[in-house]
Amino acid sequence: MNFIIKILLTALAALLISKRQIISGVFVKDYESALIAAIVLGLLNTFVKPIMQLLTFPITLLTLGLWLLVINVIVVFLASRIVNGFSVNGFVPALFFSFAMSIVSMILGAIFDKD
Repeated sequence: MNFIIKILLTALAALLISKRQIISGVFVKDYESALIAAIVLGLLNTFVKPIMQLLTFPITLLTLGLWLLVINVIVVFLASRIVNGFSVNGFVPALFFSFAMSIVSMILGAIFDKD
């Protein structure tokens, strides 16, 4: 899928999750904030997340992969700290937000990806 379309769909997913109040504790101000959050999440997932996974590999082995959920939450928290207009209040909302973003992005990708 084209990178720009994927970013736009991720922004749409973040906005839908926030505006429909699927998860309480997640706030996205407007589409511009959602777009910036999607770009920041994409960059963090591309550059920061692999480094964190590499550095915490022993913990990931000991927890049988559950530590990866914590890494996802940390990435969402980092994005909320960087982007004005995007906030996540608490560990559980960040965890559910990462799950919901994965599901909604997968559904929107299946709808709009006609390869």
